[in-house]
Amino acid sequence: MAPGIPAAMERPHFIGIGGAGMSGIAKILAQRGAKVAGSDAKESATAESLRALGATVHIGHEARHLADDASCVVVSSAIRADNPELLRAAELSVPVVHRSDALASLMNGLRAIAVAGTHGKTTTTSMLAVALSSLGLAPSYAIGGDLEGPGTNATHGEGDIFVAEADESDRSFQKYDPEVAIVLNVELDHHANYASMDEIYDSFETFVGKVVLGGTLVISADQPGAVELTRRVRDLSDLKVVTYGSAEDADVRVHKVTPRGLTSEVTVLLNGKFLTFTVSVPGAHYAHNAVAALAAGVALGIPAHNLASALGSYTGVKRRLQLKGEAAGVQVIDSYAHHPTEMTADLEAMRGAAADARILVVFQPHLFSRTQELGTEMGQALALADASVVLDIYPAREDPIPGITSALIIDAAKAAGAEVTAVHDQADVPAAVAGMAKPGDLVLTMGAGDVTDLGPRILDHLSSDHLSS
Repeated sequence: MAPGIPAAMERPHFIGIGGAGMSGIAKILAQRGAKVAGSDAKESATAESLRALGATVHIGHEARHLADDASCVVVSSAIRADNPELLRAAELSVPVVHRSDALASLMNGLRAIAVAGTHGKTTTTSMLAVALSSLGLAPSYAIGGDLEGPGTNATHGEGDIFVAEADESDRSFQKYDPEVAIVLNVELDHHANYASMDEIYDSFETFVGKVVLGGTLVISADQPGAVELTRRVRDLSDLKVVTYGSAEDADVRVHKVTPRGLTSEVTVLLNGKFLTFTVSVPGAHYAHNAVAALAAGVALGIPAHNLASALGSYTGVKRRLQLKGEAAGVQVIDSYAHHPTEMTADLEAMRGAAADARILVVFQPHLFSRTQELGTEMGQALALADASVVLDIYPAREDPIPGITSALIIDAAKAAGAEVTAVHDQADVPAAVAGMAKPGDLVLTMGAGDVTDLGPRILDHLSSDHLSS
């Protein structure tokens, strides 16, 4: 058995291996020497990158794809009980391992940083991974999005630090035992799994309670849910709590965030000294993510000035305000934002970076349950744009909920004074955007579904319209 491979993970089979979380674990195991196999619904660049690491990736879900000698089957909460490969695993008595347990096993023996929160996890985890890598610390990391620089969401590093995005949506983040836990925010989301804020607080309390003895919680001093969580966990023994944010009493205080186009200059007060560094993404929201990363690295004993400089090497994550290109004087930017707070943060960041440019949004709601609970707030967030196109709901793992459609968002947006248009067929979006956009405008494709695929098509349509005019 190759060093660093848990015994049950020598020959793992991943159902849904192309997913952001699943593919990261598969990549790390492949890099450690495991014989990785799996299946996914369709071909993708992720599938190809896994094959390049020696993994076997099948397209489609069929019982025959599961090898008889598989040591385990790895699943996420999105895999349904009637999946043929899962049924075959039961026939063969192959152990079934949840994605979070697989990730937890990879962290064993390493100094883990687990990044949690309703939103901002991917960006903050990425900032840490890039900064620690640029300092030569060779961390392992598993992230929910591909880094712009390395172009991957996960890697096995030779260092003793493991940085992981910790998913609260299905309570799987409770499986980890980090040395440093980051909580960016605590808000009501994932309505299929949480019925109330009390349930969410309980879940986050359990996560924080898993921090190793003598470990550190880095948590926002500004966000109300995080402040309440801090109150609830203050008395945990052997837990060091470090708060960050704009609040006067924050341990790491954000003194100033200065917009510099699509970047920001951040000044913090840390241990009585001012420290200024650059973040290569716009807006206060992302600046605060960088400060959380800074505080976490300092908690591991890394000099603050080294970390601050290294954070400047972060160039972004795909889908987090990622510039897709420019055509006919119009920039097209992709945003993963799908929760109202994320949408508001990204639109405010773009407003700060856009000067007098108009901001046009192509928004795709994600999940029927989220739209049912937060559709009004999504519509209100869209009022920050100059004009929006709203698509049908992307269902992901969910079945439709009667009466819940994008109309809920559109009605709320119009009530908030927004200019909004419903487009039901994605094929019609490029022409609709081209008809709205003028030179100097910014177009955001926004949402967690396949709306991201529209950016290049919008650019192509803008280019052809420009050439034909």
